[in-house]
Amino acid sequence: MAKRSQKLHECRDCHKRPLTKDELGATRKLLDPDAREFYCLDCLANLLDCTVEDLTTKIEEFKEEGCKLFE
Repeated sequence: MAKRSQKLHECRDCHKRPLTKDELGATRKLLDPDAREFYCLDCLANLLDCTVEDLTTKIEEFKEEGCKLFE
């Protein structure tokens, strides 16, 4: 079976690339579970009017809860 290449996602706003699994998971968890466009943590924090530190704390909470989006 051929190895599937991993798509490199980029931030919808600033075009940072590649995005981390945490950035992909945060976009899906906080905005849209079916998202096809993603945000880096800086742009997501700006969009949600919070800090990157706030998002990082939330991501750690989601991981501790076992959220599958952050595996």
